[in-house]
Amino acid sequence: MTVVGWAILAVFTSTAVPRSEVAGIMVRVAVNQETARDARASYVYRQEQTIRMRRPGGKLAREQHAEYVVTPGKEGADKKLEKFEGKYQFKGKYVTYDKPGYTYRGLDIDGDLIRDMADDMMNDKKSRDGIGHDLFPLTGEAQRKYDFRLVGKEEYRGRAVYRVAFQPKRAPSLDDDEMWKGEALIDAEEYQPVTVHTSMAQKIPAAVKVLLGTDVKGLGFALTYQKFADEVWFPVSYGGEFAVRGLFFYRRNISVAMTNSDFRKTDVKSTLVYATDAH
Repeated sequence: MTVVGWAILAVFTSTAVPRSEVAGIMVRVAVNQETARDARASYVYRQEQTIRMRRPGGKLAREQHAEYVVTPGKEGADKKLEKFEGKYQFKGKYVTYDKPGYTYRGLDIDGDLIRDMADDMMNDKKSRDGIGHDLFPLTGEAQRKYDFRLVGKEEYRGRAVYRVAFQPKRAPSLDDDEMWKGEALIDAEEYQPVTVHTSMAQKIPAAVKVLLGTDVKGLGFALTYQKFADEVWFPVSYGGEFAVRGLFFYRRNISVAMTNSDFRKTDVKSTLVYATDAH
């Protein structure tokens, strides 16, 4: 366990956190989140991102797909864009583009929204994995703002897991990060998250605030982790679907998907060694 990990454990066990089974589980999860984050810093992997925006009725309005090679960095992870493909509908035809952040006119709501969603939800510079740092409240700092409830213990893919529900301790305001409620499956042996499902507790995230008067329905995300080595658990899939209803009859059904694969460990000589799937 790292020094930071022990510090988190000490703070949790010395404050007014209830001494219940779920509290003990989440303390260990918080510590392991720190340990796993540090362990992931020695891995290189491929990340694919896809965002689709459809009009009511299902017709595609805009789509973009990006592939990155993610490498460890001093402050997190560095992403190198390897491939990018985008297209949007214009006057009944699809027009392609080949770079992130592309807009084809002065007011391009789809272009602005799809760029902000990619940046906030999958390219968050505050997160070592790029996944929006406030979407899944499992770190020690984030847990302080949430209430957790042990739903039960069950089996998932051959491993014993705890099912834990969570929600904000207070009703979130427009300026709060603690906006999510949901459930997580926690590995009962290693106290690492296996899956996390969230839905919006109340407010609209920063990624869609570009539209004043926006209404969002069905906003939620799912995140899946996989074990690759001792204390090394990676998020391998992440996504969500929701509907945006804005001003000027703007209507979009949006899906976001991200997958991580091709994990390779860097050794002290900077060579690459393929990770062994310990799942």
